[in-house]
Amino acid sequence: MTRLFNDPATFTEDMLEGFLDANSDYVVGVPGGVVRAQETRPGKVAVVVGGGSGHYPAFCGVVGPGFADGAVVGNIFTSPSAAEATSVARAVDGGAGVLLTTGNYAGDVMNFSLAVKALAHEGIDARYLPVTDDIASASAEDITKRRGIAGDFTVFKIASAAAEAGYNLDEVQRVGRAANDNTRTLGVAFDGCTMPGADHPLFTVETGMMDLGLGIHGEPGVSTHEMPSAAELARLLVDGVLAERPDGTGTRVGAILNGLGRTKYEELFVVWGTASKLLREAGYTIVSPEVGELVTSLDMAGCSLTLMWLDEELESFWTAAADTPAFRRGTFGVATRSGERRTTTSVHETSGVSAAGDDQGRLCGETVATVIEALARVMADNEEELGRIDAVAGDGDHGRGMVRGTEYATLAAQSAAAQGAGPQGVLTAAGEAWAAKAGGTSGVLWGAALTAMGTRLGDKGQPGAHDLADGVRAGYDAIVALGGAKPGDKTMLDALWPFVETLSAAVGNGVLTAQAWDEAAVVAQTAADATAQLRPLVGRARPLAERSVGTPDAGAISMAMCVRTVADFLNTNSERKEHDHG
Repeated sequence: MTRLFNDPATFTEDMLEGFLDANSDYVVGVPGGVVRAQETRPGKVAVVVGGGSGHYPAFCGVVGPGFADGAVVGNIFTSPSAAEATSVARAVDGGAGVLLTTGNYAGDVMNFSLAVKALAHEGIDARYLPVTDDIASASAEDITKRRGIAGDFTVFKIASAAAEAGYNLDEVQRVGRAANDNTRTLGVAFDGCTMPGADHPLFTVETGMMDLGLGIHGEPGVSTHEMPSAAELARLLVDGVLAERPDGTGTRVGAILNGLGRTKYEELFVVWGTASKLLREAGYTIVSPEVGELVTSLDMAGCSLTLMWLDEELESFWTAAADTPAFRRGTFGVATRSGERRTTTSVHETSGVSAAGDDQGRLCGETVATVIEALARVMADNEEELGRIDAVAGDGDHGRGMVRGTEYATLAAQSAAAQGAGPQGVLTAAGEAWAAKAGGTSGVLWGAALTAMGTRLGDKGQPGAHDLADGVRAGYDAIVALGGAKPGDKTMLDALWPFVETLSAAVGNGVLTAQAWDEAAVVAQTAADATAQLRPLVGRARPLAERSVGTPDAGAISMAMCVRTVADFLNTNSERKEHDHG
């Protein structure tokens, strides 16, 4: 259990405050994460790693000479936002470009890819590399769908060392891809982890059993097995990883036996004692093995074995020196950290309200802000239930993400409305805040949807029935375009699409009543409940598709809650008007 916290809602911020103070020789904070305390030397490619927190030493613990230039730090098990990734990359750019790299998770891929585009608009050459080492999460034929787990560390280390050695951005990206192509990981879990403030773990493992194929975000394994001895576990891991040996590779490997947070070093050494013998018996030479906690999952009990098949170039970077708060190798020392220190950690402000509405537009903007505030109350009331649903086959963070998203969206919406913004200004401000502060997949998708909806509605006048229906459809289209999912994939779209269709049909006569919205909300709820029978085809729940059957999609349920909240607001407002005119 995660026992030590102040407020679970600010766990990541509180952790970073202590981490930065304890490691001030190495790192300073910037909006969105941490960067090396010294400025990036001119002409050096910068490497930015990142993901949700809860994995220390990954990701902020590997920032320093020979390793990462910066780390983007999201909330617990939640992707950082595109704005946060852009901020950290901007801070470390030394003029030679930036490689951003994360594990292969939908939210990370989406947000960091958006950051690459944003950096390009600023004139910064940036690339993105997802890590796909987890052999249990997809077949070899679908290798691009595999998750990134402890193999993150090997890929990050290789790319960072190449950048430190003076490689240009194309070459750093090439070497990073080669490391990823040559890295395989298999893990097991003995018990689940507990989020700060929670009184139960995200999943449990039956006594005397273990889960094979765990995730690092509190996801359970893909299958359950009897608990083996240490030697039996070593053979299971070694045989499983060696069976996935990449084509054309040699017999020299870098190795990591990684603890997930609650499996002690002594236990890991017992396992490694057998694993190393088995690898050598199989004809392998083990180069600079690492045994310990490198990519954790809060207090999860379990471990994983990572092998990276080495050629001469990869081996030189795997063994290269590094000096970071959590990982040190070779001769880098204090002298390397004595260069020019950074002098600023200023926040890069997001765009403000671009235009004010007319009288009708301002009134509509105020109404939109009131509705978003109502969404925040509903999400707060349902945070625990949404997290419970999400934890069945995911990481259990959906409730917290929706709460953070709607909280910050409310503040931004109220500020925009106070400045006289119409629906577009309010929705755009809310969308930007939601995406920036919630992070994760749902955060960036909700942000895109609200922004698209606002663009369709504009700031002037009172939107008509067709405007509202078209605005909702624009939000749906934005989610599809950004996320790449479709109805039937077991996502929020499974609730939103029937809502859009029902609402559009209801405005054929040019009138959108509170009753019509209410009926569309009922359809959305029915569709969301029906996702219990679907198998997820995208996102973190995909590797645990069968376990997900019987439980609805958390994103679809929260979407249905949101449109129901709007319906309730419209019904209350309609009844009030009837009473006033009565």
